[in-house]
Amino acid sequence: MNRSESFAIWITGLPASGKSTIVSALQPQLEVLGLTVEVLESDEVRRIITPIPTYSEAERDLFYRALAFAGQRLVAHGVTVLFDATASRRIYRDLAKSAIPRFIEVAVECPLATCMERDKKGTYRKGQLGESLTVPGLQSPYEAPLNPDLRIDSATISSDDAASRIRDLVKRKFLS
Repeated sequence: MNRSESFAIWITGLPASGKSTIVSALQPQLEVLGLTVEVLESDEVRRIITPIPTYSEAERDLFYRALAFAGQRLVAHGVTVLFDATASRRIYRDLAKSAIPRFIEVAVECPLATCMERDKKGTYRKGQLGESLTVPGLQSPYEAPLNPDLRIDSATISSDDAASRIRDLVKRKFLS
């Protein structure tokens, strides 16, 4: 794939909605198509950019600008990028969308109660105990995409099926 054919997919949703599980299923499906894929997973990238995160608004603004910049640079060099990040404000995703011409936004939709049940990292528990005051969907708003390219209901379909739906969209939109 040449550089002008690369693209990015931002998979957004509440914490514990299933984003990472879908990305884990999607990456090999895209690689089978001959794509070089890099996952920008927010927790991993955050350890480098903000090793002791406060999740303040200013810090999140900095983090998501840096994440969008990294994705834009990878795409410019022929790498397909999967953003695995909540990005609770639309402006964060819109920044990446404006910098990356070939862009897909996927909304992973899941009821908050289901996310809280699935929460292996303890994000919601910390929020309920007052140890964190900025959990998207709990104490701070999550701005769902208004017009995503694809909506995935992760409470009703498997991560493999979700990944296949995204792969099929990629094939229709970019590889046909």
